[in-house]
Amino acid sequence: MNRFEGKTAVVTGASRGIGLGIARRLVAEGAKVVITARKKDALDEAVECLGGPTKALAVAGRADDTAHQVETIARAVETFGGADLLVNNTGINPVYGPMMELPLDAARKIVETNCLAALSWTQHAYRSWMRDNGGAVVNISSVAGVRNASGIGFYGSSKAMLTHMTQQLAVELAPKLRVNAVAPAVVKTRFASALYEGREDDVAATYPLGRLGLPEDIAGAVAFLLSRDASWITGQLLVVDGGLTLIGGA
Repeated sequence: MNRFEGKTAVVTGASRGIGLGIARRLVAEGAKVVITARKKDALDEAVECLGGPTKALAVAGRADDTAHQVETIARAVETFGGADLLVNNTGINPVYGPMMELPLDAARKIVETNCLAALSWTQHAYRSWMRDNGGAVVNISSVAGVRNASGIGFYGSSKAMLTHMTQQLAVELAPKLRVNAVAPAVVKTRFASALYEGREDDVAATYPLGRLGLPEDIAGAVAFLLSRDASWITGQLLVVDGGLTLIGGA
């Protein structure tokens, strides 16, 4: 399949984990990708994994840095000729515990990275390319944003905000752009390791499908929503959770 032949995708937080899995899937379907993350060395390794500089470009920087956002979109257009697809994958959760003990500085940083950065990336992609050429955006939300999430309540709150932003942008940017979101449950990545390490079998047993997610599970859903196959879908939240939210497991 070459659903993305001639398209350029920008994927944030893509040096490893879900972001790298998404980038790998898009390249496999014909896209050129521009990947971002904070650490240059990890990004350079990811570019090689994706097939080298003819397939992928790395731009290191903080996801919530406006100058980095502007540079990345500009380099996507200059290097590969466009910025047709955007995946806002970067997310942080630096604290764990009840919201009554949450430092407000940490809460502000979570909102800045998980919500405002996604909005800013979309603004820059829209102004630089998508307004005139069309495109599609997928935001990576979380099942923590659709139900109670013990210990990560404010992270879940930020993802609920991201989902609402997705719906609002879908209305505002139609018909030129489509904007959707994907909400994973626990996916086997370094980011989520504290939620399953040392007890993976027990955690997986709470899922109807009997296993935790893998980056490629999320990548497939994202690729669908970015593709022409989803051309009449916008403003939707696709839950990818192995059935977890159907039964109310932990």
